[in-house]
Amino acid sequence: MNLKRTILFETERLVFTTWDEADCALAFALWGDHEVTRWTSSSDVLSEEEVEARLTREIQREKQEGVQYWPLFQKGSDVFVGCCGLGPYAPKEHIYELGFLLTRDHWGQGYAQEAAQAVVRYAFDKLGAVQLVAGHHPDDEAAHHILSKLGFEHTEDRRDEATGTMRPFYILNKTQPVL
Repeated sequence: MNLKRTILFETERLVFTTWDEADCALAFALWGDHEVTRWTSSSDVLSEEEVEARLTREIQREKQEGVQYWPLFQKGSDVFVGCCGLGPYAPKEHIYELGFLLTRDHWGQGYAQEAAQAVVRYAFDKLGAVQLVAGHHPDDEAAHHILSKLGFEHTEDRRDEATGTMRPFYILNKTQPVL
């Protein structure tokens, strides 16, 4: 990898790093793409200011909580794939929220499942998580498939404040096997 980044962990094809202030172009390539954010945002497209605010939140979350939706790069190259990581859900109880979002040109190649599987292991093995939660847009069949393959169990549907939609909500306990 030619980028001057600290590598958090790797998978067979991916490298996990952390966001920094110089990542505005990468952040905009992901969160500024309507086809990507239609699964996560109520607005048609995030403005430049909204993307910058999202990037700042991710950087602050890493500093304060030790987690973020980490940027992903193809191993052996500088090609940005998207992000996958954790948000604090109930950190005092060691419960985190799993999330993943890929750039459009990396959909359908197995990167999201590979990344999510690595983050699940990281959460349980390195962070001492006892449970992970996740949700997705009700029309995002790929996210449903990934969460199901990882062993997450659908528990209920919840209203998402950002989009106003009812979203499936899932839980994965540490005692459940991770594929």
